[in-house]
Amino acid sequence: MEASSADVFSEVERREAERREATMSRNVTPPRQVLAQREFFPRSWPYLIVGMVTTLVVALVVSGALPSPVAAFMLFLSVVLILPVSWVWDFVAGRSLSAKVLGAIVVVIAPLFLYGFGMTRWALETGIDWDMTIAAQLCVASIAMVYMRRQPAMIFAAQLAIWSAIVIANASLVGLASVLIGLVVAVLVTNEQLIQQKNEEDVLQAQTRIATRAQDILTDYEETGQGWFWETDRRSQLTYVSPPVAEVLGTKPEDLLGHPLTHLFNLAVTGDEGERTLLFHLSARSAFSELAMRAANTGDERWWSVSGRPLYDQFNNFIGFRGSGTDLTERKRSQEHATRLARYDSLTGLANRFQMSQVLEKILAARQENNRNCSVFLLDLDRFKQVNDTMGHPAGDALLKQVSQRLERTVDKAGQVGRLGGDEFKVVVPNSVPRESLEELAREIIASVSQPYSIDGQRVVIGASVGIAMSPDDGNTSEELIRNADLALYAAKDGGRGRFHFYSNDLHAEAEARSQMEEDLRDAMARGELELYYQPVVSTSTERICGFEALMRWQHPAKGWISPERFIETAEDSGMIQQIGEWALRQACQEAAKWPEEVRVAVNVSPLQFANVQFPAVVASAIAHADIDPARLELEITESVFLQDDAGTDATFAALKNIGVRLALDDFGTGYSSLGYLKKAPFDKIKIDQSFVHGATEQGSRNGAIIASITSLAHALGMDTTAEGVETHDELNLVRMHGCSHVQGFIYEQPLDAESAAQRLSTGLEAVARGPRSSRDQRQTILRKVVLDHHGHLYNGTIRNISTTGALIEGLWNVPVGTIFKMQISRNHSITCTTRWCEDDHMGVEFANALQRDCLGRIAAIQDSAPSPTPREETRKAS
Repeated sequence: MEASSADVFSEVERREAERREATMSRNVTPPRQVLAQREFFPRSWPYLIVGMVTTLVVALVVSGALPSPVAAFMLFLSVVLILPVSWVWDFVAGRSLSAKVLGAIVVVIAPLFLYGFGMTRWALETGIDWDMTIAAQLCVASIAMVYMRRQPAMIFAAQLAIWSAIVIANASLVGLASVLIGLVVAVLVTNEQLIQQKNEEDVLQAQTRIATRAQDILTDYEETGQGWFWETDRRSQLTYVSPPVAEVLGTKPEDLLGHPLTHLFNLAVTGDEGERTLLFHLSARSAFSELAMRAANTGDERWWSVSGRPLYDQFNNFIGFRGSGTDLTERKRSQEHATRLARYDSLTGLANRFQMSQVLEKILAARQENNRNCSVFLLDLDRFKQVNDTMGHPAGDALLKQVSQRLERTVDKAGQVGRLGGDEFKVVVPNSVPRESLEELAREIIASVSQPYSIDGQRVVIGASVGIAMSPDDGNTSEELIRNADLALYAAKDGGRGRFHFYSNDLHAEAEARSQMEEDLRDAMARGELELYYQPVVSTSTERICGFEALMRWQHPAKGWISPERFIETAEDSGMIQQIGEWALRQACQEAAKWPEEVRVAVNVSPLQFANVQFPAVVASAIAHADIDPARLELEITESVFLQDDAGTDATFAALKNIGVRLALDDFGTGYSSLGYLKKAPFDKIKIDQSFVHGATEQGSRNGAIIASITSLAHALGMDTTAEGVETHDELNLVRMHGCSHVQGFIYEQPLDAESAAQRLSTGLEAVARGPRSSRDQRQTILRKVVLDHHGHLYNGTIRNISTTGALIEGLWNVPVGTIFKMQISRNHSITCTTRWCEDDHMGVEFANALQRDCLGRIAAIQDSAPSPTPREETRKAS
């Protein structure tokens, strides 16, 4: 049945009237309707006043006689006393029993007694009929009894007051006795009625509590904001909605009535599925549960979980829906947050590894084969670890955020960018994209990432390496594409970083070679193929051997000697360096025990070894087992151990110094050099890397100044210095001149196996420098005809080898040292050179100006055609 508008609003008014206001405290004063039931008399009785006045007027008209002054005063006073009943009621309401009794005497008992007494005196004195008197008093008494129907005691008190006045006015003993008997009966009946009334009130209150309990619970539930209720008619128009809903929507509950239920929700944002589900249930008149709906508010996003069921009357006619709702906002936000954490990186906001894997899988699983084409970019940041270690993890996080923003701007709509973890990123480019376009995108990514950053006010520069794999050429599954892109990334980093590299089949061979290297290295450790070679370290002041550096060597049974640079890197990547390093340390100490006491042994320590908290114990064990003086062991440590820069590093240094070993800073100046390392670490020696020694004697080289600076710093700090890689006499003289205390290199000796080192020591500690006079640029062997001009005399010659600074020329005999030629190397290039030596028809010349190399590292002058030989009749033989 369709409710009328009046019914709708009356229902709302009823609910609003019954609704309790949420308050922080309860008022101790009971409501007025409750007080009315507890008071002895009503707050107002207008009909009693009208009745009294009307009976007086009627009596006056019918009798035609005025009452005596005494009777008239009593009647007037009775009406006056009964008028202020509301004021007296307000005064005694909620007060003590004595106050209530006094109020009842003033406005009930006294006025009715005076009225009865006055009417009786009027009848006795002026002779109005008794039937008129009795009728008037009966009328007033009946009206008073109706007003005091809730108080049986007051009914008897009022009746006794009005009727006892007749007895007192007539001075009748019989009447007085009757009044007393009536009073006793009244007391008994009143007591009985009060007990019965109390029982009835208790029953009524219990029933009322039971009847209103559910409503009170629902009202309290609404007021807490945890949920709300709604009701519609058969047209799905609201007939009731909880006030909290209206408050969220910024309106009043009554303004929502008559609107469709869907008016409460933003169906456009909720989604098609939620909209169709709600409308379907409303049209099908079926129950629904926990539909997630977006509130139609204009403020903060609000979500509700809505449930409802259809209602039917006693005739099984559909009359509407009734349901409830709960706030889903926080749960929705939690779910969205959890979903975002599961699919997106919490630091950068990019898609995470899981999401990127799903993106790639979706592309590769497309129904149409053409839609499965895509490209995968794997990115690795260059020098990020340096930033993270030197500036702290917060700075590293800030850098990753900026990198992510640049990647998103660069890739834009071309693909999906994600972060795999750490400093690794991934880009998935859908569809078939030309290789040239992918190259351009890779260059843009590298260029964008390589631009300077500002982190905590400091300028930071990093780079990026990119590996690229394409589907279907490089794989049809996500595993294949990721593996091949990773191989391409590895190749890009091997190529010098800051580059991109496409996957090619030969990369698999390199990966297999690395895997084979690891397997062979494990077998070498098991079979004892690794051995230590020892290179002498010579004191520049005494020309005596003061120690050896232990160098790892490996001779593969099938592949021969393998470079330490290859297998040491494999050992560090695979974690075998701990075992290999410990073996080398113990082996070196065992060999040192066989040498003279003044000869030390230096052992290289990997950063992974140094980071092990057990490393000092391993060192102490090796020394104790070999029974050597701890000062004879020198541990060479690279600057990379300081990248962690934590308390563990300082503790390891302290433990090693307590053992008594010497510490040397290896490869100084080639890593992340910082003078702070020298201040905090107790080094005994600084080793100057051979990259500074080689080329130090060449004209214009700054290496000599660098060597001088390092040695000066070491002397100031009380440290020794060792120049590594000294191979020529001029390099030896240079490092001596700059104050290096020790020298190590081929100028004295190549690395020796243990037996050869022992034999070398048996011949004495004196060391003799043997080697070339000077270093020279790398030479290239060629056969090239040239023409030499000496003061207009032309000579034909042949270059046998050449470098940027000189050449070996064949064909001129007995040329004096110091002879100057102008040599035509090619058709378009000539250079002045000076003879430095000559033996038979071979001479060595030095160029006045060094030749330049092209971008490929080739000598540019010999890339042109050779000059035409001079005719025999125009040449002369040098003599």
